[in-house]
Amino acid sequence: MAQNRKDQLKALFGTADAAPTPVAPEANAPAKPVESEAVARPRSASGAVKAMGLSLGGLSREIEEARRLKESLDTAERVIQIDAALIEASFVADRLDHGAQDDDFEALVASIEASGQQVPVLLRPHPDKPGRYQTAYGHRRVRAANRLGIPALAIVRPLSDVELVLAQGKENSERRDLSFIERALFAHELIGLGFERGLVQDALSLHKAEMTRFLQVADAVPEHIVRAIGAAPKVGRPRWMALAELLKGEAARVKADDETTSERFRAAASDERFNLLFTRLQRRGQPVVGGAREIRDGKGRALAHLTVTKGKARLDFVEKVADGFEDFLGEELPRLLESFEQKRGRAAGRD
Repeated sequence: MAQNRKDQLKALFGTADAAPTPVAPEANAPAKPVESEAVARPRSASGAVKAMGLSLGGLSREIEEARRLKESLDTAERVIQIDAALIEASFVADRLDHGAQDDDFEALVASIEASGQQVPVLLRPHPDKPGRYQTAYGHRRVRAANRLGIPALAIVRPLSDVELVLAQGKENSERRDLSFIERALFAHELIGLGFERGLVQDALSLHKAEMTRFLQVADAVPEHIVRAIGAAPKVGRPRWMALAELLKGEAARVKADDETTSERFRAAASDERFNLLFTRLQRRGQPVVGGAREIRDGKGRALAHLTVTKGKARLDFVEKVADGFEDFLGEELPRLLESFEQKRGRAAGRD
């Protein structure tokens, strides 16, 4: 009985020959010789079973590919559109308002209007206001989108305060358009909010000595005066320190408040506002800072500092001069000296 079941299973899967159906011999037909050995048939898998195996294998691969795709989509950062009116600024500002003279912002608005927003901003869900967002970086792009009445392209991450500060600082450190005083004020505000100095240094990619200089300037110049002046992109640490010296004393600060509220001051660009205040404080009897005399052009813009120490003069240009000016100045110095000696000689003759 067991052998019969085994034979039936073999026959089902095509691994053995099925028994032939006996046929009754015809009457008077000659008997056929019986073969001594049966001819073996090659073994082969059933077509239905093979097809089933191939189908299951393909289905397994598709399931695995779908799983990998889902994991990829779940972990990838997606750029989405968010109503710019729902986006608020970071809890610490990294830019000073340039006011009506912010030509760079106007150029950004025009670029986004013409070509769309090319770089997404980084946001987090607002920690205190459900349905709203807070900016880690990309404040100007959000403002531009708001101005144009279009949604902002954004990546949204669930950031902690520390993660937001690090993301904001790292992005700022890679930008070239943040001025010295903007970075200094950003560092100063983070320290004031209780963030550790080491964390702020990491966020801004600063060395310890650089961090010290930033904080010195931010501590020395009153914040309301810094904000009245604005970013002053062409003004570096030495001139901000010089302004801090000029602002020592109550009388100087009263003059500064008067100047920063004037119509001409408000109508000027940020670098010009700095120069207006600096010139007024020097003009009102303040000593020349550090023995250096500031040289200005016909529009009142600072060009260089002239320092005389032990009979030796040194000229330091405030900004990078035009290519070739150093050679021109070197060629003109002998003629300037000759002209000076002639004038002095004529004056001595008149005496």
